[in-house]
Amino acid sequence: MTSSHTLPLPDGRRLTAETGSGGLRLSIDGRPLLSAACEPIEGGLVLAPDLVGERPAPLAMDAAWAAACWLFTGDPACRRLVWRGIEPDPASLRSGLLLADGEGDAISRRDAFWQLPGPWLRCPGITGYPAIARGDGVHLHRPPKPAGELYRRFDPALGLWISLRSLDIDDDLERFNRWQNTPRVLAFWQEGGDFLRHRAYLEGLAADPHVQTLIGCFDDEPFAYFEAYWAKEDRIAPFCAPGDHDRGIHMLVGEEHHRGPHKVRSWLSALVHWMFLDDARTGRVVSEPRADNARMIGHMQSLGFLREREFDFPHKRAALMVLDRRDFFDRCPGLSEPSTMAAAHENSYV
Repeated sequence: MTSSHTLPLPDGRRLTAETGSGGLRLSIDGRPLLSAACEPIEGGLVLAPDLVGERPAPLAMDAAWAAACWLFTGDPACRRLVWRGIEPDPASLRSGLLLADGEGDAISRRDAFWQLPGPWLRCPGITGYPAIARGDGVHLHRPPKPAGELYRRFDPALGLWISLRSLDIDDDLERFNRWQNTPRVLAFWQEGGDFLRHRAYLEGLAADPHVQTLIGCFDDEPFAYFEAYWAKEDRIAPFCAPGDHDRGIHMLVGEEHHRGPHKVRSWLSALVHWMFLDDARTGRVVSEPRADNARMIGHMQSLGFLREREFDFPHKRAALMVLDRRDFFDRCPGLSEPSTMAAAHENSYV
């Protein structure tokens, strides 16, 4: 029995997979990319592309990427793909999309795939920005902040696009003011006030090189406000010994109909994913929710954040939450999830 499903990509293309009878066929916008026999192994699949002749078949980078995208997105149990009888594209090896195993095969690893910017990163990352010390010799000069859409990914588990864009004060001031004055938000953020106060607040952050203000969207509907900051220049620094490129986050969900653990898993994984993609030198993401905010702390722990300890800010008792880069990409929570597309063909490879 053959099953066909499609995964939308952020650049407007559509990745289609046909599975059945132990095989996989992939195409993008109707253009065939790959036809391969599949055999399940522990933690993944062996893929043997159809060959023409007796020599190893060249495997184009876009075909390897499409297979990894499809299989790693829809099946959280799939951690590696072993490619048999192929000649890897050198660009795939240089990028890390494919790894040579020393035995004549090539491997795609889930933890490597999700570290590639792919189409998810909508604005060029800053990994190449030089590490230049400021006059104090301790802190770094930070690159100019990006504007516009920064990240986009389709979440098959929700059937929704999750995206992040930079905050625009003129366009977003009204919703920011409304969100901050919601009793639920006010209890934790304590930033209620009028438009003048909130404009001054956002203008101050816009002028601060260590903070990026963001709006989170589901299907392009704004629902949340985030602050991503460089931890070394933040008040959290004395409590977490941050590396030069470690980052931190403040989070606020403003729209009631976008609350819930299933939504948190989607947007929190996207937010963390963007920070790790934006600068490959970022080794940790930290946060300091109020220590009594058990719900948010529980959501963070479910995605791999560790509650290291509690400490006191002047205005609150905080919990130090830490997520290590390697731990995140080893688990890929929220990125590799069961979905209808995976459930429909979970037995198609046997």
